[in-house]
Amino acid sequence: MKKKISIIGCGWLGFPLAKHFVDNGYVVKGSTTTKAKLKTLSNAGIEAFTIQLNEKGITGNYPDFFKESDTVIINIPSGLRKNPNKNHVEEIQHLIKAIATQSIKNIIYISSTSVFNDESDFPVINDSSAPNATTSSAKQLIAIEDALQKNPKFNTTIIRFGGLYDSQRHPAKFLASKTNISNPEAPVNLIHKEDCINIISLVLKKNIQNEILNAVHPDHPSKKEYYTNYCKEHQLELPKFNMEEKSKGKLIESIKLEQLLNYSWKQAL
Repeated sequence: MKKKISIIGCGWLGFPLAKHFVDNGYVVKGSTTTKAKLKTLSNAGIEAFTIQLNEKGITGNYPDFFKESDTVIINIPSGLRKNPNKNHVEEIQHLIKAIATQSIKNIIYISSTSVFNDESDFPVINDSSAPNATTSSAKQLIAIEDALQKNPKFNTTIIRFGGLYDSQRHPAKFLASKTNISNPEAPVNLIHKEDCINIISLVLKKNIQNEILNAVHPDHPSKKEYYTNYCKEHQLELPKFNMEEKSKGKLIESIKLEQLLNYSWKQAL
């Protein structure tokens, strides 16, 4: 019997993740919010569904989307940057209720290292550090992590990724030529999309359950050093940083992930 998984959110990360699982012999159900993308998913061997979450409930054929799947990977952007007043927790609560009615054993929830505060002394965040960020979006992520972990119907593993990038979507391309960029001395906490896909795949393959994993590349140059060097190497206009104000940041360690998964990083910064 092939293992079945459902991936909620087949966008920039979710779509290549779903293709990776298809290539490795899984039956994959993938969701998108736009009907136009259904054919793209189907052509890649993914069972495609249109599923949309909102504060009132879920639209789409979610019973069939979840049916017979062992694992659900929740990989959806909160949308709080565009719409800071929305209740993303409520959206996920509807999802949790729907999942709890099925025979799903495991959840992998893609969270973010933004659940930790930036401080002027650049605290080292390890795997036992408690989330302490106070922004509205971070507090919602923390509440979602908590709600998933407390639900007895399934096992939940949370993966907190740092800043996601690949060669096409690299933050240095956005910062090039910008001026007055804040926090130049803060350490970077980045992770390449290929490593994200490999980590999620290993969590599933090794049957890691009920864990919280920080997932950030172990190299942490300063923001100024890293982005200046990247722009020089790629012939981009150099960014200019605000050196007057004290930098705030954090340094995220991923030691538990490296040990549990015996993980070797695929992409250098």
